[in-house]
Amino acid sequence: MQQAQTEEKKKAEGRFTSELFSWGESLMAVLIFFVVVFTFFVRLIGVDGTSMYPTLQDHSVMLVSNLGYTPKKGDIVVLNKKGFWNNQPIVKRVIATGGDTVDIDPVTGDVIVNGEVLDEPYIFEKINTLERMGDLTYPQTVPEGCIYVLGDNRNGSTDSRWSSLGMVDERYVLGHVLSVVFPFNDFGSVA
Repeated sequence: MQQAQTEEKKKAEGRFTSELFSWGESLMAVLIFFVVVFTFFVRLIGVDGTSMYPTLQDHSVMLVSNLGYTPKKGDIVVLNKKGFWNNQPIVKRVIATGGDTVDIDPVTGDVIVNGEVLDEPYIFEKINTLERMGDLTYPQTVPEGCIYVLGDNRNGSTDSRWSSLGMVDERYVLGHVLSVVFPFNDFGSVA
């Protein structure tokens, strides 16, 4: 009788150990999955500043991907240009791509691409042409393989209007913003 109880106890311990091992394997597989996904496919990047207000808030956290990505007009991208902004990633909106001509109306502050005024419901306010035109002359033609970017908060953004950033080589684009993940009340895709 005692031998039967001892064998039953060993079986129970074996099941517990086996179940614990199974849970550990599952946890390790999930951890490896997330490491691979966040290393090769997407990144979480935080916003530092208000240059993209009202689309993105200071300290928002975004899900960013560069998998098979080619910049397109209207996309919000994260880029890192050596020597700009203490070599920290910045977030801007793509206004024009290689071959496009960009102009800024010196009276109204409207942005014009290839002769057409952009419809920009996402901006905070138009460019203050007296103070925030930048140090470039217009019109500017974007070289092939480059993009012209602006912040949605046009009067609170240092962007392609300034020669310190200027036209951005597409190789400096870390990826495009897929969605906001924090704060939770802003969770979702960005326009």
